[in-house]
Formats: sequence, structure tokens, C-alpha cells
Amino acid sequence: MNNLQFAAIDIGSNAVRLLIKSISTDDTEKSFSKTLMIRVPLRLGQEAFVNGKISEEKSKKLIRLMKAFRHLMKVYEVTDYSVCATAAMREAKNAKELVKEIKNETDFKIDIISGQEEAIIIYESHFAYNINDNQNYILVDVGGGSTEVSLLVNGELIQSKSYNIGTVRLLNDKVKNVEYDILHKDLEELKEQYIINDIIASGGNIIKLNALAQVRKDRKLSLTALETLNDTLKQYTVDELIVQYKLKPDRADVITLAANIYIDVAKTVGAKNFIVPKIGLIDGIIHRLYVKWKEKNMKEEKKTAEKATER
Repeated sequence: MNNLQFAAIDIGSNAVRLLIKSISTDDTEKSFSKTLMIRVPLRLGQEAFVNGKISEEKSKKLIRLMKAFRHLMKVYEVTDYSVCATAAMREAKNAKELVKEIKNETDFKIDIISGQEEAIIIYESHFAYNINDNQNYILVDVGGGSTEVSLLVNGELIQSKSYNIGTVRLLNDKVKNVEYDILHKDLEELKEQYIINDIIASGGNIIKLNALAQVRKDRKLSLTALETLNDTLKQYTVDELIVQYKLKPDRADVITLAANIYIDVAKTVGAKNFIVPKIGLIDGIIHRLYVKWKEKNMKEEKKTAEKATER
């Protein structure tokens, strides 16, 4: 059995993640298994959204982290990889210089993707869960710097949009009211055209909220249950949340902010439940890498077959 290892790095506004997944070339179902997952809360958005640039100190930490990720990828003999940066790097004035420095130090090529591209890649992670093709869904991902919303109708992606509404932005009072106006207008238009009962929700905060709500595997998290949980969490200070619910500091100070966004979206479109698969941007990146490898492999097999026929 031959295993391929694919790696994805997500340079987010709250945390930087490395995910390595393996897939067997002999597996007809082509199912992935997680090899390694590392999350480091650098919180680049804290500086990018407030000061407009990433400091030298934080830049050095990011470079050291990327070097560590490079070594780990060598250890795991990664077949292919991709590095994507999102909202914080989109807005940092010194992002291009930092990307160049990381390339020189690690040979990593970093793609600073648009909010639209981010939404599409998150949608492409949908291979990891089953949905009813006869229903309409919106896929919502709340990050530190932005919220992505995609519309799925009959299993097909109809549209994807990104909004500059994120937990780290909210924490620093850097979300403009106009962003909410645009989001609500778009969601109200969706409600007029489509019946949406369930939201597919991705992101670290909703996964943690789902766990805290003690939702069993494959069951839906109801809007009512999320509202009740969020009201309970808001009664505690950040320090109390860390102790009481064993939350990491960088999760404790934003988790209710994220819940507010998910609840707001659900109420606006009239949805009653959340489906919470453990997927996100990095899963979508790995899916793209696999598709790219598969297409390349098929071309090579075709060339080999054609040469054999010529003989």
C-alpha cells in the first residue's frame, strides 16, 4: 500500500495551522486520514487590523514557525503542499516584504488569497461530509478577520462571498457597520429566494461550541441550543472561561463573538440548525492538492499507455 502525504498551511488572522493528511493510492474510496495537525496562535490580525502592518517581532516568530513547519514536512515526506494567507496578510502593508522574506528563508511560496477565493476553497472541503442534494444550505466560516458565506443549491455551489467581519476584528473594534449592512442585505435576499433550514458551519470556534453543547456525532446543533450556550458563556470572564471550560486563552476571548455571528446569520436567513463538520480552509487546500496530483498522474498514465501502444 502506497501512501501520499499532502500538507496545507493556513496563515490566519488568529492562528497559523499546519495540517498533513495521508491518502492511499490503493484505496478505491480515496479517504483521507489525519497525520499531523499543529495550531499556533500568533494572532497576526491583532497588528494588521489595528496598526496596518505586522511588527518585526511577530514577523520573526512567523518565520521561525514556517521553518519548523518546513522541517516537519520533510520528516513526513510530503508529496505536495500549499501555503495560503488570509485577511491579516491581505491588509498588512508589509505583507509582500514578509512573504518575500519567508520565501528566502524557507523556500515556501505563500499565496495571499482573496476573501472570495477563501470562500471557494472552504466550500471545496465539502467532500468531507454528506449533505442532502435536495436541500439548500449556506456554508458559513467565521475566522479572525473575515466571515465567508457560500450558497449551495442541489449540491452545487451558486455563490461565495466574504465579509470583513471576524472575531479578532471585533475584539479590537475594527468592524465597520457597513459590513454588517452588506451581510444582512445579502442574507435577506437569499431568504427571499431560498428556503434554508440548515447552515453548514465551519471554523475552530463553532467546532468548540458544538463540543461544549455536547452534541453527539452527526447530530445537528440547534439555533436554540447555541443561543442558550452563548448566553451561559457570556456570564463568565475570559479567565473564568479558561478554567471552567478549559478553553485556550486565544479561544476564550473570541468564542462568544464568533457565536454572535453564527446566530446572527442563522436568524437573518431563518435557519434553525447548524451542521458542524470538522473541516475548514486547510481541508479544502488539501483536497485541491489531491485533485492536482490525480490529474497529473492520469496524464502520465495516459502518455505511458500511448507509448506502449506505439510499440
